[in-house]
Amino acid sequence: MSEIEALIFDVDGTLADTERDGHRVAFNRAFADAGLDWDWDVALYGKLLAVTGGKERIKYYLREFNTAFEPPADLDGFVAGLHAAKTEHYKALMAEGRVPLRPGVERLLREAREAGIPLAIATTTTMDNVTSLLENTLGAESIGWFAEIGAGDIVPAKKPAPDIYVWVLERLGLPPERVIAFEDSGHGVNSAADAGISRIVVTTNDYTLGQDFSRASLVLDQLGEPGTPPRRADGEPLPGPVDLALLETL
Repeated sequence: MSEIEALIFDVDGTLADTERDGHRVAFNRAFADAGLDWDWDVALYGKLLAVTGGKERIKYYLREFNTAFEPPADLDGFVAGLHAAKTEHYKALMAEGRVPLRPGVERLLREAREAGIPLAIATTTTMDNVTSLLENTLGAESIGWFAEIGAGDIVPAKKPAPDIYVWVLERLGLPPERVIAFEDSGHGVNSAADAGISRIVVTTNDYTLGQDFSRASLVLDQLGEPGTPPRRADGEPLPGPVDLALLETL
């Protein structure tokens, strides 16, 4: 068993349930601003999550679900403009406190900090979105809690490609066997695993239940709090919340 030298977190769906009531709503507001009659309801958005990255998701929607739309000559510019507007709406939603952190997230982050274990982020969402979520849940100083933040288009290939985890590991100066990754989706698990990370903790949500987590070490419904332990996929509760002592046994 290797010593834990860093914890690396995904953001959307892992730190907070941002997808349904955050990103989805922000996309729809951006579409309305642009005079588009597109509406991504909860069910459709679940299908669109098959593709990671907001700009990539819009193109996937046009390619697979809205083929009647006549795209402009500069499709990339059109999509980039929609995505930029969506980001502003998302930041406004975060400022309103619409999306809290998931159970156990803040507790585990603080425990790791007190133990001197570096924290990092590996996500496909933009840096603006990361900053907005952290500032509005943990405070402005929380950006400094993370030794490295890999976000957005900083690497060419997004999850399930391993690039973002490879990027973060290189900047941490750590081999993959020394870290633990936290994810919520099959794409995220494959990204971490293909980067060589073998210790992966999954906290599922409504959009990711039933995905393939065979490469994960532990699959739970949440990280848990004292008195409210997480449950495994089979419904069996853990003795207590996910903490450093439990992580060291993985």
